[in-house]
Amino acid sequence: MKPTNFDAYVDRQLKDPAFAERFAQAGAAWDVALQLAALRKKAGLSQKELARRLKTSQQQISRLESPDYEGHSLSMLRRIARALNAQVRVEFDPLPSNGGTPAKKSRARHVG
Repeated sequence: MKPTNFDAYVDRQLKDPAFAERFAQAGAAWDVALQLAALRKKAGLSQKELARRLKTSQQQISRLESPDYEGHSLSMLRRIARALNAQVRVEFDPLPSNGGTPAKKSRARHVG
């Protein structure tokens, strides 16, 4: 597939370390949101039903599933994982000493 003008623009922007960092953070929040929603749907639950199980509000579940939200707490993610028969795994990827893209991956795994 031929790269678009937008692809070229993003490639240029990613050369700026500050932009690259913000872009990576946004991607991580997006990944969490998509995983939460997919796991909930796979369990056959609505946001309201999951909220009831967790003794929280449907609005809180909606917020957690929003790609714009970056306030996920590890304790809430663990509660959701337990309710949906899943586990939480956190990864830390070391950056090269000059910044930029992640180097070799190092995994920290938590089952909760």
